Amino acid sequence: MITLWIGAAIGGGLSVLGSVAGGIAAKNAADDAANKLAEQKQKNQEWYNRRYNEDATQRGDAQRMITRTEELIRQRNKAAQGAQAVMGGTSESVAAAKAANNKAISDAAANITASAEARKDAIEATYMQNDSAFNQQQMAIDNAKAQAIAGAVQGIANTGAAIAGSDFELPQGFRKKDKNTTQTEALGG
Repeated sequence: MITLWIGAAIGGGLSVLGSVAGGIAAKNAADDAANKLAEQKQKNQEWYNRRYNEDATQRGDAQRMITRTEELIRQRNKAAQGAQAVMGGTSESVAAAKAANNKAISDAAANITASAEARKDAIEATYMQNDSAFNQQQMAIDNAKAQAIAGAVQGIANTGAAIAGSDFELPQGFRKKDKNTTQTEALGG
């Protein structure tokens, strides 16, 4: 009988330890995943802050567009001044050409601004999509932690129920004292 009791106690203890160790390992794995996710989320935030707040006029493509437009305007202004000198045009025609050229620069700047706004919208949409995915992953990690804890608790409860429901007798010295026995008899003496 004693060996049955000891075996049940050892088996129950190992089962409890296994449940606890499994729960701890699952929680540690979930914590590692949560830390990696937090790093990704931080990188996404930094990317968003950097890209969203960029000065669109300082981007390489915008600078090329401005430089090319300015060069074309200079060429047209020289051509207009040359035509005036050769053909005897008025200063009003040169002023009109310069006004048209200034409008071209203004239009180029407006196009850069419109493009920048569309780019910001795309950056914001990408950020929001990534952030939503990160939040979904965080919820999955939290659910995994909860399941690990519930599994460990369930394992402990199952072990306790198995021990309580097992059919074994306590050894003589561990039995409850009844009215007809003396103290010495209950202690195995």
